[in-house]
Amino acid sequence: MELLSPAGNLEKLRAAINFGADAVYLAGPGFGLRAASTEFSPADLETAVSESHARGVKTYVTVNATPHENEYPALGSYLDLLARVKPDGLIVSDPGVILLCRERLPGTPIHLSTQANAVSSAACRAWYGMGVRRIVLARELSLSEIKEIKRKIPEDLALEAFVHGSMCVSYSGRCLLSGYFTGRDANRGDCTQPCRWKYRVGRLSGELIEESRPDEPIPVEEDAGGTFILASRDLSMIEHLADLAEAGVSSLKIEGRMKSALYVAAVTNAYRMALDSLARGEKTVDPRLLSELESVSHREYSTGFYYGNPHDDPNVVSRPGYLGEKSYLAAVVGYDEKTELALLEQRNKLTVGDEVEILSPGLFGRAFTVSALFDENGNGIDATPHPGMKFRLPVPFPVSSGDLLRCRARAGECD
Repeated sequence: MELLSPAGNLEKLRAAINFGADAVYLAGPGFGLRAASTEFSPADLETAVSESHARGVKTYVTVNATPHENEYPALGSYLDLLARVKPDGLIVSDPGVILLCRERLPGTPIHLSTQANAVSSAACRAWYGMGVRRIVLARELSLSEIKEIKRKIPEDLALEAFVHGSMCVSYSGRCLLSGYFTGRDANRGDCTQPCRWKYRVGRLSGELIEESRPDEPIPVEEDAGGTFILASRDLSMIEHLADLAEAGVSSLKIEGRMKSALYVAAVTNAYRMALDSLARGEKTVDPRLLSELESVSHREYSTGFYYGNPHDDPNVVSRPGYLGEKSYLAAVVGYDEKTELALLEQRNKLTVGDEVEILSPGLFGRAFTVSALFDENGNGIDATPHPGMKFRLPVPFPVSSGDLLRCRARAGECD
């Protein structure tokens, strides 16, 4: 199975590639259903595809927004850019966009976005008839439904499914809350994530009251199915990859273009090791992989709807907020074996005496204590307070460019 990782910028793309992704997905400038901070400029888009291909990694570009009539000229120009860049696939949800992609990029594989919420073999065959060659399945499907869909579709129509990351309480992410509260449309890439804001329940009225909008209470009503409130758990299927393979899924998608490079690296690394273990015939997942997934920013984990009905269990969280992430401290730029000094680029403050770990591809975090720090010129320093600064750090084992330095424990100054 293909391991497909998110790339919100070049740093995250390089982390995904370095830590074992078979393919990455990203957005160019516009039409990609994520905020502008995760969009690649035309120049960066070319760099991304070039670097990915040089490492044997495929690149899929999201074009899954739903454009209005007056946006089609800009969309046409954007597709002309993609035709020059030559990605390995386009992730699309709108039928009109699919036809335009076939016209402007003939021969480029088209993947149906999960936003199109394909939930049946009939729908998959219909999209196949329009030229789609991969279906990113709706997250609301069970494994038994996926298996039945696979049995009834053409052999050359691949199935992709999410295995890790944020989920949404709205069906296939079709949420109206952001537009209702702020005028920013989630279905056009501008979601403000109001499902994760801080709410309280009015003592007398029972209405939901958002912390920064006390004068705009939200009525809460209950039907025969119960009351489902907002924030969903996160998905984690690392212990069930064999079931996904048996159901006919050929691409495993990690969510998280908005997450940190450390998140991308740690999650990709964990799933890469799990897939490699599965390929060796090993039946159980190393518990250390579960610890790796606990080390990144997340909400309570679940297996989503693969083993149950969303009407029976909506997978909402039992407590608010995110669970802690080990701080991303620095990225390794180089290493001198003679001096055992690594050259790093700072992401967060590091201090002499901190307990830290190096995360390397195919390995679990290797721990050590920061015994000394030096600036780029070799002068001793007590800490690394400046974002992006280069510094040197004694590391008691060889490391490589692209390895990441993180805080070892949640307690301590580096966290």
